[in-house]
Amino acid sequence: MRRIVPLGGGGLADPALLAQILEMTGKDRPRVCYVPTASGDPVEAIEAFHATLPSDRAVATDLALFRMDGRDPRQVLLEQDVIYVGGGSTANMLAVWRVHGVDGMMAEAWESGIVLTGASAGAICWFEDGVTDSFRPALDPLGDGLGFLPGSFCPHWDSEVLRKPVYHKLVDSGRMTPGLAADDFAGPVFEGTELIGVVRSRPDAGVYRVLPGGRTEPVMPTRSP
Repeated sequence: MRRIVPLGGGGLADPALLAQILEMTGKDRPRVCYVPTASGDPVEAIEAFHATLPSDRAVATDLALFRMDGRDPRQVLLEQDVIYVGGGSTANMLAVWRVHGVDGMMAEAWESGIVLTGASAGAICWFEDGVTDSFRPALDPLGDGLGFLPGSFCPHWDSEVLRKPVYHKLVDSGRMTPGLAADDFAGPVFEGTELIGVVRSRPDAGVYRVLPGGRTEPVMPTRSP
């Protein structure tokens, strides 16, 4: 079963979101790998990740590409139950992944049934396109996401004031294909490329379809993820 859970923000540091994603694996103590490429593999973020996942709930590891430790990245990724991709610069992350062939490894992981998830950059990357600040302080189209999921994605829908007008403008102008937006602490759940539900840890957090003409439609779960 191929699953992707792109999160608008919050990520695995939020216990309620963490519980919902770990439950998708069907395992009591799933293996979870943190990939912090988008922020440059900062030691403090890696330490925070390991502190977040108690050893009785998950087997945690990380994959740093800026400081290679001799392990085979493909082997590390393909032995996981969940791969969590952190936030930062989506464009820089994808460039590094492509140099190391991690883009292909992520495709293998997805096809093998490993749950792919992440927040912000770690959510945009799975789509064809997305709203990013990778290139400058303003927001622009990413243009070349991995394309596992069709359309575009915008994180931080409720927490960054410029996201809504910029995404609507890009979709209305035809510069970006319509897609999904997610509030912090919420995200869509895909099985294959089918949107089957929503995870959230706040009752007011939502996921929305963003359509031409300035329209948004809340996404309602079609079945339990």
